[in-house]
Order: sequence, then C-alpha cells, then structure tokens
Amino acid sequence: MNWSAIDMPAQEGRRYVVTGANAGIGAAMATRLVAAGAHVTLACRNLEKAAAVADPLGESATVAHLDLADLSSVREFADGIGEFDVLINNAGVMALPMTRTVDGFEMQMGTNHLGHFALTGLVLGKVRERVIVMSSLAQNLGQIRPDDLNWTTRRYNRWSAYGDSKLANMVFGRELARRLTAGGSHVTVGIAHPGYAMTDLMTGSDTPVDYLMRAGEKLKVGQSPDAGAMPALYAATMDVPTGSYWGPKWALRGAPSPARYRGVADDQSARDRLWAASEELTEVSFDL
Repeated sequence: MNWSAIDMPAQEGRRYVVTGANAGIGAAMATRLVAAGAHVTLACRNLEKAAAVADPLGESATVAHLDLADLSSVREFADGIGEFDVLINNAGVMALPMTRTVDGFEMQMGTNHLGHFALTGLVLGKVRERVIVMSSLAQNLGQIRPDDLNWTTRRYNRWSAYGDSKLANMVFGRELARRLTAGGSHVTVGIAHPGYAMTDLMTGSDTPVDYLMRAGEKLKVGQSPDAGAMPALYAATMDVPTGSYWGPKWALRGAPSPARYRGVADDQSARDRLWAASEELTEVSFDL
C-alpha cells in the first residue's frame, strides 16, 4: 500500500473536529481535509495561531477555543459544539519539565490523555461516525500506572511521563473501541501514530534529545508534518476495522500501514483500571 492524500475519498458534507490543529501535524490534517471538501473545526488553545491556519482555508475552516489542560474549557467546548462526523484527538505536549494542569494533573498526562478522555466522553453523543486517537512510538517508553497517573509518588522523568501518556492513548483507544462495539454503537475508533515527524514538538524539550532530533532532521530520517498526518487521515477517512492501529510503513516514515502496539493495550485488567482512574480524575463518564 502506498496511500497518500490524493487517495483520500471526497469529504464533501463531512464535519471534523481536530484538536491542536494550529501547527504541525494537526494543521496538515485540517488543510488536507478541507482540500478534500470537509468542514473542519480547529479546536485549539492558541486562537491566534489557529486563525493563521484556518484563514487561508476559507469558510470550510472555523476556530474554537479548547484548552485540554483545563477541564472547564473542555466542558465549555463540548457544550458549544454541534453534531459532527469525526473527532481527531491530535493535540499534545512532549517532554515538559514537571508542570501541572489547572486541575492538578501532570501536564503531559493531563493534556495528552485525560483532557482527550474527558473531551471524547463529553462529545461522544454528537459524533456521527468515528473517533481517532493519536498515540506515538513513545508508547514503548511508557507504563500504565493507574494508581499514579499524575506522578505524585514517583520521581519525575519527563520522557517517561510522555511515554506514559502516549501508552495511555493507545490503551484508551483500544478500550473505547471495545466498549462502543459491546454497547451496539455504530461509532468506530481508529488509532494512529505519525512516526518521526519533524515538528516544533520534536525539538522543544530543552534536553540533549533535541540534538538527536535535529540530527535526524538533517539526515532525513524523519518526515514532514504532512507525511506524519497521513496515518491518522487514513484511519479517519478509509474503511478500517474499529480499534485498528496505523503508522508509517517503516515505523519512522513511509505511507500508512498497520502498526504494532504494546501487548498491555490488550490487557483487559490494565484497560479497566486506566478507564476507572480516568473517570475518577476527570469526573466524566461515558454513556455507552
């Protein structure tokens, strides 16, 4: 398979919500979807940056405020959005020093997983077709620690915390697919990762890893944000099995292809414990 944006089915009449669409992979997703005929809501914290992406796209792109690190903002966004076809949970932060969200969550877990968990639960009744969850190769660095999602008992490590959040995305996506199917819902779930996509996120950790990322860019190990968006766009627009996971063919780069994920994502006990902890922390329950 050598799928690219030119193979995307026409999207006329379809409505998308893409979180974090103000830059990088999210901006590429919004641009490609609008080009295919869709209407896209760019759900972003930074409205100025989001407008810079949306304005050239015309009336098919709108901007709405969403701060995933603030559950009151998540609830306000969910209350204000109408029905739409596909939710793409794309926004994320990476390798931050210990910082906490408005609600006291570790920032990476709070933004990457808990914010999206709450958003998905609150808007699920308005989603007509599909939810896309963005994970990462960094899930291989993570653990599922439902008793300490917010790093209150462990010594903090920014890269381990990032890995935890991306593994949580993977586990959440797999379990959401199972629960929707078991509940008889027609809504399906796709999960994706961008491989090694060269965005500002990749070189902003202020750690020695940034030098490796920049070296990879010069050696052309990675791929563009547009190429990094392709696995998620494939999962969002093609007929794929619910709960399936997609990434670049050669892991770091390449056309969309079925991807491997950690076995813990299919451990029902781990799934249930993460789900219960996420519900408790966010105070959001899913109507399934």
